[in-house]
Amino acid sequence: MIKRFELSSTKLILIAALYFGLVLNFGFWQFVNAHFEISGWTGYAFWLSLPFFLVVPLYIFFNIIILPYIAKPLLIVLVGISSITNYAMFELGIFIDAEMFRNIVETNTREALDLVNLTSILWFVATALLPIALLLNIKIIYSSFKTELLKRLKYTLLSLLTILCFVPVSYKEYVSFGRNNREVRKLINTFNYIYAVGKHYKRQAEASRHFIILDDKPTISQDIKTTHKKLLILVVGETARAQNFSLYGYNRETNPLLGKQDIITFAETSSCGTATAISLPCMFSVLDRKNFDVDDAKYMQNLMDLIKLSGYNAIWLENDDGCKNVCHRITLEDMVAIQNPKHCEKGFCRDEVLLDGLEERLKTLKGNTVIVLHTMGSHGPTYYKRYTDGFKKFQPTCDTSDLQKCSKEEIINTYDNTILYTDFILSSAIDILKKFPEYETGLIYMSDHGESLGENNLYLHGLPYAIAPDEQTKVPFLVWLSPQLKTSAKLDEICLKNKAEQGTHSHDNLFHSVLGLLDIQTKVYNPKLDIFQSCRK
Repeated sequence: MIKRFELSSTKLILIAALYFGLVLNFGFWQFVNAHFEISGWTGYAFWLSLPFFLVVPLYIFFNIIILPYIAKPLLIVLVGISSITNYAMFELGIFIDAEMFRNIVETNTREALDLVNLTSILWFVATALLPIALLLNIKIIYSSFKTELLKRLKYTLLSLLTILCFVPVSYKEYVSFGRNNREVRKLINTFNYIYAVGKHYKRQAEASRHFIILDDKPTISQDIKTTHKKLLILVVGETARAQNFSLYGYNRETNPLLGKQDIITFAETSSCGTATAISLPCMFSVLDRKNFDVDDAKYMQNLMDLIKLSGYNAIWLENDDGCKNVCHRITLEDMVAIQNPKHCEKGFCRDEVLLDGLEERLKTLKGNTVIVLHTMGSHGPTYYKRYTDGFKKFQPTCDTSDLQKCSKEEIINTYDNTILYTDFILSSAIDILKKFPEYETGLIYMSDHGESLGENNLYLHGLPYAIAPDEQTKVPFLVWLSPQLKTSAKLDEICLKNKAEQGTHSHDNLFHSVLGLLDIQTKVYNPKLDIFQSCRK
């Protein structure tokens, strides 16, 4: 009979965190070793800090779940599952996410038995059964509730402080590696399958949610007497920050073409979020930033739904990473899937693909139309892929996805070239609209969020909104209107330009401003958020 031995709860928590982080995460370590190239002392610092960034969250997790009566059953289950997923990731190259969990749920006995072999059995014995046998022969010693709580809080705080020591040195490497290898999060064992299970059942619950109809009968106003049809191009920018637009006072000429157009520049415009997944659906939602919930937005009519129901043609041309559920009920064309060889490479297209054939498309339109161009814009970290060589004006550039290999000057130069290219795309779209005087035409450009380019050692985007810097939340908001549309909408141009220069604006304005400009009557329209309303004659 194996003799039982005693172990304090705090020591067990540390051992569990180390075992799960270092032994049951072979798949993660294999991936990092294959995809991260050490460059300079910051690269070594990244490698040195990585075990801490993996083990500390596990340590905090086990501080929460290792409790009297439930510690052993939970650890046994987690060790067993983590051993299996560790094998699957390391030996089979599997990534654990909600879709993979759904596949597991639907797998039959024969398919499961096909994965059982001598290697998998030995793996499970070594990494699961032996640790479980040891665990069963441990008597866990707990202190009094107060002492136990204070010790766990103290050790958790110390572990967090350890991580914070690495942040100033390795933040850039973590952001760059994470952006370039988004799938790596699916290899962080234990957390990956817990998240996958939660997301799978959340999807099942959401499938039965009731879809909210804001207005089932929006109409085009009959009070506007006009012989022209309306044609609006709505351009959604990607990762473009206002501070690098010369239209906003930037000391570099990044908008040479738009500067020659009759553009109305709306100052001090704030985004709804710091990432596309939040900002894009929020831009098209009736919910304002303070009340917006991305899950609720999936089950609610949005701006494009109302535009289509009112009688407009609603078309979405996609050249980014998807419309985030905004375009699912209107006409959609995915540029990346079509892969126009003139503008596309494997996995992405430059934004000129949105202009290719646009003029011919407009010639065939019948009736009032809204076209959304969802651009790739300045999407990082591969800024250098967003423009053609003719726009490589600011040099030297950062021609790699590993931002840690580039100087701040190179990163900013490359980013500014993307803005220069966006300037060309927008001005070209306006020039195309000018060829259709039989329409009342307009173009609205608004970016989804901004970007950090090294300020305060921050890069890319996605920080929590409450602590995000202006570089990530201040976005360009530009409007061009044809003379015909200005007349039809009865807009006082001087008033509108003064309003644009002096006021503050946000993504909250887009929904109601577009409805007002298109003369769509609906009960959810709020004139106070319509940027055009106060300047109508």
